Amino acid sequence: PVRTRPWVVYAKPPFAGPKAVLAYLSRYTHRVAISNRRLLAFNEKGVTFRYKDYRRDTAQQQQVMTLATDEFIHRFMLHVLPRGFHRIRHYGLLASSNRKASLARVRDLLKVIPTSAPEVPEAGPVTPPPCPCCGGPMVVIQILPRWCQPRGPPRATDPTKGSP
Repeated sequence: PVRTRPWVVYAKPPFAGPKAVLAYLSRYTHRVAISNRRLLAFNEKGVTFRYKDYRRDTAQQQQVMTLATDEFIHRFMLHVLPRGFHRIRHYGLLASSNRKASLARVRDLLKVIPTSAPEVPEAGPVTPPPCPCCGGPMVVIQILPRWCQPRGPPRATDPTKGSP
């Protein structure tokens, strides 16, 4: 249903500069919908939390609301991405295909001075860890790639129960 609906994006022009736009976007792409410090109570009445009402003037923006537990969970789940969707950080400027060039351009536009990477000392000879049984040096038989999940030995089957 979500993918079949037409999407209309309303984007206001940035009025505080690129830094403010990045700060605004980061709040929505890298955080949870509501922080724990805004949750005030949870009891038989429901969930009580603090929120900002931007329609009011600055003195009365902080408001408190209590919702039934089901309604609170429903509203919270509206902020959880459906299966198969990705957060913004996986696309656009930070897409892997053009990340390096995009970040260089963004840093140039923001006039950020690039920092040099700290020099990494050359690695010395690798000493294998000692064997936990005999204390001798262990021998590396195979190095698994990072993406490969290591498997344990096959499980022993109980001969009285038959095959699994």
